[in-house]
Amino acid sequence: MTETGFEKAPARDRRRFPGISSRAYEHPADRSALVALRKLSGFDTVFKALSGLLPERSLRLLFLSDSVRVGETQFPHLYAMLRDACYILDLEKVPQMYVQQDPRPNAMCIGLDEPIIVVTTSLVELLDEEEMRAVVGHEVGHALSGHSVYRTILLFLTNLALKVAWIPLGNVAIMTIVTALREWFRKSELSADRAGLLVGQDVTASMRGLMKLAGGNHLHEMNVDAFLEQADEYEKGGDLRDSVLKILNMLPRTHPFTTVRAAELKKWSESRDYQRIMDGHYPRRDEDKDTSVTDSFRESAAHYADSVRTSKDPLFKLVGDIAGGAADMGGRLRDRFTAAAGGAAAPGKDRSADSGGSEGTADGATGRG
Repeated sequence: MTETGFEKAPARDRRRFPGISSRAYEHPADRSALVALRKLSGFDTVFKALSGLLPERSLRLLFLSDSVRVGETQFPHLYAMLRDACYILDLEKVPQMYVQQDPRPNAMCIGLDEPIIVVTTSLVELLDEEEMRAVVGHEVGHALSGHSVYRTILLFLTNLALKVAWIPLGNVAIMTIVTALREWFRKSELSADRAGLLVGQDVTASMRGLMKLAGGNHLHEMNVDAFLEQADEYEKGGDLRDSVLKILNMLPRTHPFTTVRAAELKKWSESRDYQRIMDGHYPRRDEDKDTSVTDSFRESAAHYADSVRTSKDPLFKLVGDIAGGAADMGGRLRDRFTAAAGGAAAPGKDRSADSGGSEGTADGATGRG
């Protein structure tokens, strides 16, 4: 990495991923939520209109005039991390990055034509070098995935919804799209967390960073295993009423709950998919044009089905039990009708035969079919 002019590498070796496609790390729910978003009635119309109306030049001037632009002479350690993250994920053009004075730890990637990365002073002060590396990689992952466009529109629509709240129908129309955007936004965070891990390649640092976002700079008072146990307790705890409350608590949020993000990232870091990427086997950007939208949607649907099947949440378990019961009932009905059809096809057969004879009739009918 030294010949590229990027930051001096950490003591440990890290892999680089030439030509990596964002499909390599995107969470299936991210892709399916985006597909559903694009199918939302009126979204295309709003998107096309806003793309031309959003004051992106004004946004850039705002950060230029009232924030500190990261570079070789300002926050050089962040600039080195930014260039390093772009090098690891092979992002050709390094986005502009700003540090903004704010007591809340936060980072974002916005912009329509070109992405802009913004981190707050509180976040810079909260995280150590390796934790910050994961955050910068997270935001570069957003840039590589093209998330900044939709995130910018969400910010604009959220502000617009507040201004037109007194117009009932207008507010309902906007909030429908805002709600759908938030659902996608939350899923896109899971994708970007994975990108951050690919850049930092230190799952412990990623876990520490998420813990600090939840509990502040008190690592000596926190424990990763206990933090992950919270996520497990959150998922499986309570009854159906708690499941509904979880949904209501989540709706106004743009980010998933921190413990949930940590558990999702830990699970992915131990998966075969992550190991394959680390071994150099991943989708390339030059193959994106040949990707089947149908296959992506099918993969996303399979992920959701598996999530419902394996979830410990009471509501999801109920949905899974109902689906399983319906499938079992369907199987029994099919067997009943198959047996009945077999009996009708052999009228000369003794209908008072024992169960073994009945099974033989059904097998014989099936064999003839």
